[in-house]
Amino acid sequence: MNRIGWAFLALFLLAAGLVALLVDFGSAPASRPRSPAEAPPPADPLPPGMLTLPVRGVGWSYIRDSYGEERAGGERRHTGVDIMAPAGIPVVAAAPGTVEKLFYSEGGGGVTAYVRSPDRRLSYYYAHLAAYAPTLREGARVRAGDPIGAVGDTGNAGAGNFHLHFGIERLNPDEPWYRGRAINPYPLLARGRSQR
Repeated sequence: MNRIGWAFLALFLLAAGLVALLVDFGSAPASRPRSPAEAPPPADPLPPGMLTLPVRGVGWSYIRDSYGEERAGGERRHTGVDIMAPAGIPVVAAAPGTVEKLFYSEGGGGVTAYVRSPDRRLSYYYAHLAAYAPTLREGARVRAGDPIGAVGDTGNAGAGNFHLHFGIERLNPDEPWYRGRAINPYPLLARGRSQR
């Protein structure tokens, strides 16, 4: 090998050694366990605007922030948002999860579906449905945009008052589906984003 060949070989080995050193140096801090004081805080399970609008083809103008409004003559407060839409329009999953409960509530939400988030910390509530999607069953996994059912007026919606009541509840992972604490879904919906 001539002098130029040896020079290139030496430069190559030097460069390879520097790269290996940098890779090793960069990964060393990440490989050691973090102390609790250094651990990042848990992320909010639901960043604002990250949910799919749960009624297909409906724009933001169809949604009104009715969370907390008085209902039944002041006897209770509204725990979700109402999305007005024609009867039979498809209702889709706002977020991924597992169908935890399909339930008919005579004096409440009528035909309802509860979908639990993958981390089990949230429950998405779809109420006043006309019917369930044929593929929907308890235990089924859904992705955002998958069919849940159709807009209806069942339960206490009132005949002809077609809409989806969409709610979100926080839960501890070990709590059952009916123990949630309502939060306002309005700021969490994907404002301005088109339907899937």
